[in-house]
Amino acid sequence: MASPRASGEDSLIARYFKPIATDAGAFGLVDDAAILKSAGDDLVVTTDAIVEGVHFLPDDPPDTVARKALRVNLSDLAAKGATPAGFVLTLALRSVDDAWLKPFAEALGEDAATFGCPLLGGDTVSTPGPLMISITAFARVAPDKMVRRSGARPGDRLVVTGTIGDAALGLDILNGGAVATALKGDPAGAQMLVSRYRVPQPRNALARALRDNASAAMDVSDGLAGDLAKLCAASGVSAAIDVPSIPLSATAASLFARGAVGMERLITGGDDYEILCAVSEDCHEAFARAAKQAGIAVIAIGTVISGAAAPRFLDAQGKELQLARLSYSHF
Repeated sequence: MASPRASGEDSLIARYFKPIATDAGAFGLVDDAAILKSAGDDLVVTTDAIVEGVHFLPDDPPDTVARKALRVNLSDLAAKGATPAGFVLTLALRSVDDAWLKPFAEALGEDAATFGCPLLGGDTVSTPGPLMISITAFARVAPDKMVRRSGARPGDRLVVTGTIGDAALGLDILNGGAVATALKGDPAGAQMLVSRYRVPQPRNALARALRDNASAAMDVSDGLAGDLAKLCAASGVSAAIDVPSIPLSATAASLFARGAVGMERLITGGDDYEILCAVSEDCHEAFARAAKQAGIAVIAIGTVISGAAAPRFLDAQGKELQLARLSYSHF
């Protein structure tokens, strides 16, 4: 009896994604489900979708789209102090285009290996609309050790990793905005900002330090101001932020000093994928030491305070920065 001919979807999966689904629990992507072995830990689950024209541009290179799709999920897991265990992928495509799918799958496989987060399965569908990639990622953490948003206490220091605002400026460059004009003489700086938008740098190397030292944490995806407000609301506290302490890249700092961009844009633009966390005074030195060992820059930008008021952003003179908005919003 002749073997049934594989469907177009089966052929697509076998060609592009079976080679990178190397975890034994994925069963070579020939089953309806995968197995994620339990080790007595809590299982942490997160999901994020990225949509063409919203989270990436139609002409963004496919390898950067793949890396962003996985890394925005890895960033969530890092902020929870969790160790990646695997992910499932849903891919909505207008057509099967080898020139796009091949580098997409290769980059996805490279990142899966680099971050120890193997592909376990998923689904592919056709769409007449924009390209969409949705990933649900799983991670492990010791029982009751996940770092939540809700543990910040008055007196804790508020700490962020990396630099803030670069990705929003990178998107402006790709859209031909004012930042592109301001950086016409600095192609290296412009390229750095574009890279920060296209390819986030999840701080998974900091997961253990967060578990051991942070009282609350979340990743900065929608903008520092808005995400800080969310953390404070979950914890039932407020915050005072020293605006000059907010870490900026050399390029962003130069643009700010020249008046080409304002601070509001830097702290509300989104797509930073850095970590914001609350760390007690007793734990701050140990946290900073662990971050240094991990090669991740961290800096205290303010303090958790009592009350239910919105967090305050204070300039060098102690004057409060009035924000027209707190963060990027889809709706």
